[in-house]
Amino acid sequence: MSSPRLVQGNEACAEGALAAGCRFFAGYPITPSTEIAEMMADRLPRLGGKFIQMEDEIASMAAIIGASLTGLKSMTATSGPGFSLKQENIGYAAMCEVPCVVVNVQRAGPSTGGPTSPSQGDIMQARWGTHGDHPVVVFSPQSVRDCFDLTVAAFNCAEDLRVPVVILMDEVIGHMRERVELPEPGDVKAVDRRRPDRAKLAPDAYLPYAGTEDVVPLMADFGSGYRYHVTGLSHDERGMPTSNPAVVDRLVRRLAAKMELAAQRWQFFDEFNTAGAEVLVVATGGPVGTAKRAVRMARSEGIKAGLLAIRTVWPFPGAKIRELSSACRAVVVPELNLGQLAGEVERYACQPDRRVPVTGVTKVDGELLTPAQIHAAIREVS
Repeated sequence: MSSPRLVQGNEACAEGALAAGCRFFAGYPITPSTEIAEMMADRLPRLGGKFIQMEDEIASMAAIIGASLTGLKSMTATSGPGFSLKQENIGYAAMCEVPCVVVNVQRAGPSTGGPTSPSQGDIMQARWGTHGDHPVVVFSPQSVRDCFDLTVAAFNCAEDLRVPVVILMDEVIGHMRERVELPEPGDVKAVDRRRPDRAKLAPDAYLPYAGTEDVVPLMADFGSGYRYHVTGLSHDERGMPTSNPAVVDRLVRRLAAKMELAAQRWQFFDEFNTAGAEVLVVATGGPVGTAKRAVRMARSEGIKAGLLAIRTVWPFPGAKIRELSSACRAVVVPELNLGQLAGEVERYACQPDRRVPVTGVTKVDGELLTPAQIHAAIREVS
């Protein structure tokens, strides 16, 4: 471990990317994510990597897809308006099974909104922002150290499953500074995509979109001797466009099955005082810290409250919520939007014989929720 130092969330994200092996970054400056681009611009050239400031967000997303196809681990960073512009190419990456990482440091919206104000208004957009049934994994850090750890996990997950992975921070987490110890680069476990072995698989026998035993195809780097076709159209195992219903159905279902693998391999959450809890608080990102304080306040009054802190937002930890809510009389969901997380929690906070009531605590004025606001909601339902 390195010596403890004062680190910003955005800086920890960049450090995690470099430690995971990111060697290509394309982006366009936008508050509140700009520090990530600034740090990558400074550090990547020293490591033999490439940084490119693109002309816009659409081109930035296209550039990291192209870099990934050549074998480089690649990333871009943005905020709400830029994230909206990236959606078409995020869908392209999902369809073409190109691993890449997209950081969205959320700001208040809609539209230009509040550039320096925290928000969690992009939770649903991160999963369903591009059209069609597609696989995309979304992580949500809750601290500065978590920014580092989940960025490493994002690259590893992207390489493991050949999917785009989104890191969904809110402005508070991106700009917060904490005293942390970060692992040395050599101590970080990095996952690399599985590539075809020239000694075992001849180029003319390579099928770039044929699922292996776990539905994830082998991925050859462009320029390595394997030539194949890449298209956003529905395609067969060779990558050639097709409208054959059986082939299209098999492709889309195989892509969707990656989310099941993600739930098995890349599902992260933390539990705080959930044993015997009668009121369950479910939070992600910035509100997790204030929710912990609110739970402690409730416990000091004899209220059996507990917290589930979600770090993998998509695939959603529905099974865990169903398990924990089974012994609860109520669920409280604090979030910096008008109820995107609460609506998803409500889908799972039910049992065969009863539905557990879910109370949302929402805030969209550009400020973080306070422990007192969450505590008041816990007292009201207890």
